[in-house]
Amino acid sequence: MKTFATTAAALLLLVTGAASPASSAPPAPDTPCAGQIHPNPSFERGATGWTAGPRVVVLGDETRPAHTGRAYATFAGLDVTRTDLLRTTVTVPADCNLTVRFWVRTTTTETTRGDYLNVGLAVTGIPPKTRFSLAFDGGAQWRQYSMSSGTAAAERTATVSFLGSEMAGNGVTAFDVDDVTFDLS
Repeated sequence: MKTFATTAAALLLLVTGAASPASSAPPAPDTPCAGQIHPNPSFERGATGWTAGPRVVVLGDETRPAHTGRAYATFAGLDVTRTDLLRTTVTVPADCNLTVRFWVRTTTTETTRGDYLNVGLAVTGIPPKTRFSLAFDGGAQWRQYSMSSGTAAAERTATVSFLGSEMAGNGVTAFDVDDVTFDLS
């Protein structure tokens, strides 16, 4: 009789769905505000995931290596009047902050400001603006810069743009960009 009562009690627990407190807790919510969200931050797959002008993404060599990997984006460097544009758009989930970090190296023969690399961040609901305007004095070593979107209650899009502008007759300046990461927090 004792075995029957124990078996009946176990069966009742199974039928009613009663379980221990540890297994009845709701599942933990997903954490969309974590991680790197761009598919090609280091240009190792060429311009995949980016809108790029011709000749913007190149492979490094021994004299001008990439920051990491083999590829990077380069702007100007021809001593002609022209502009180059590189941009990409990502989706920023609600209540998340996007931090964009990137590395820039500048090689130049300029002695006065004439060539620029303007870096912008445009986020839904916030007027676009240039965050950095880099010139010949940026340095021949790779330097890191960062910018953030801030958080908002709704999902947004964020567009990051790099615009290289070169003026003929003022010397040659090349701006190299690599490892553009898009981290959510």
